[in-house]
Formats: sequence, C-alpha cells, structure tokens
Amino acid sequence: MIRRINFVYLQTLKLITNMVGRFPVITLCGSTRFKEQYLEAQKRLTLEGNIIISVGLFGHSGDDETWEPGIKEMLDNMHKRKIDMADAIYVINVGGYIGESTRSEIEYAKSHGKEVIYLENPEK
Repeated sequence: MIRRINFVYLQTLKLITNMVGRFPVITLCGSTRFKEQYLEAQKRLTLEGNIIISVGLFGHSGDDETWEPGIKEMLDNMHKRKIDMADAIYVINVGGYIGESTRSEIEYAKSHGKEVIYLENPEK
C-alpha cells in the first residue's frame, strides 16, 4: 500500500510540476469565515489564468467536522503542504482581519520564498 501511495504521489508531483511551467499556482489563505470571498477569489484568479488551491472545509462557515479531535491540526498541516506546491499565496483578509492560523501561513510562505498577495492592503 505504501509503495502504491508513493507512486501516485510522485505521479501527482510530476503532473503539478508540468503545470507550474504554464500556469502560476496560488494557494488561498485566510479565515474560513470568509467563504464567499474565498469563492469569489477562486473564480477571479482562475479566470486570470492561475491554478488555485483552496481549503477543503470552511470550519467557521458551518463545516463542523473541522472541530472534531485532531482534524484542525491535520487541516493546518495539509494547508502548509498546499503552500509548498504553490508559487504564491493569496491572503483573504477581509477588513484587514488576519487570524493566528493565517499569520502562521504567511510566515511559512515567506520563509519558503513564496510571494504573498493580499485581497486588501495589509497596511490599513
């Protein structure tokens, strides 16, 4: 089973690597309370020719599975792997709001040489 997973993982990475040359890859970051803004950004950035990686659950917008034991930590870890796959992150900071998890993702992205783009100017 492990060998099969590794093979599939390597094939997926190869596919992603091939796509990166053609389209920028952007991971969306921000509080999941901003579900509508996530969906709007995903649509707009896709139409601009970007590959978008987003969250799988919106914990602050009704996906209660997020709060089951161990799930939030797993999702946070998975999101860092999504940042690893991206050229940049796009921070959905409605009203300038940046929570603890998002701040951690921004620092992670910066420390790994990723471009950080904001929905709203963070200097407000």
